[in-house]
Amino acid sequence: MLNEIKEIPDKAEKILYATKNIKLPLNVPYIGMGSSYYAALAMYYQGLPIQACRGSEYYNYLSGKKVKDLGVLISQSGRSSEVIWCKDLFKRFYAITNVLKSPLCVATNLERVFPILAGTELSSSTKTYVNTLITLYNGLGIDPTLAVNSLRDKMYEYENWGRQTAGLVYELILSKGYKGSYIIGNGPNIGTAHQAAHILSESTKYPFIGMSVSEYDHGPKETAKDSVVIVIKSDGVSYRRTNKLFEMVENAGAHVFYYEDTDVPESLSPITSVVPLMFLTYYLSRLFKIPKPFIVGNKVTEA
Repeated sequence: MLNEIKEIPDKAEKILYATKNIKLPLNVPYIGMGSSYYAALAMYYQGLPIQACRGSEYYNYLSGKKVKDLGVLISQSGRSSEVIWCKDLFKRFYAITNVLKSPLCVATNLERVFPILAGTELSSSTKTYVNTLITLYNGLGIDPTLAVNSLRDKMYEYENWGRQTAGLVYELILSKGYKGSYIIGNGPNIGTAHQAAHILSESTKYPFIGMSVSEYDHGPKETAKDSVVIVIKSDGVSYRRTNKLFEMVENAGAHVFYYEDTDVPESLSPITSVVPLMFLTYYLSRLFKIPKPFIVGNKVTEA
């Protein structure tokens, strides 16, 4: 996993230029599962007019089994069952994937494939997640160049934060009073919070819960005492609320950790803010001596 995280700047630069002139549609469903869905969620919370949907829920509940004209199906492996189910619910679809020779890419109604060019990935989604984000940013008309450049400049800082925070969180989890862990984000970093909780849970075997600041404020803050709360800060419209809330939560007995990338605007911060949390995942799973990331299931969920 560590090697894959350290490949992120090179892979991100490659996809940045490969997708510079692509155009993705608005006002259509963007369907994925796991990390692919969280990447779409980050774009949805930019305020862009797309419909970010989990494949299973779209297929079983939201679609009504009605065939729409166009959709965007995102699957880093090209094999996630719930995403593949949805391909027949569109007259035509675009695919965003890391694997061109996959079941997603052989459908007769596939109109175009956007390869994310992340290379082989065996651990939790790291470089594939970042490259999916960059593809979405370019395709939806937001230039991510500043964030991609920051990735190359700040990897040492990201790793150092992840390693140090992992040691502190490890000691807290082992303590008798430990209650649970939250990852909290605002706006586009709601997707980041869910992605970080996703990979932390599957890699460390301890449950992490991702949510927005407002969701945490409406109830879960009552669990503050003896909990671990990791806050992804960004200089957006909710900045003041975030500071005020987590000062109160810390006073109530929570162990609060912050990560804030001040070198990029909130709109681009999902590309960079997820990387220190990836390093946290690696170093925490190493402290727990987890032999491999997937024990109960496999990297690709085939339902």
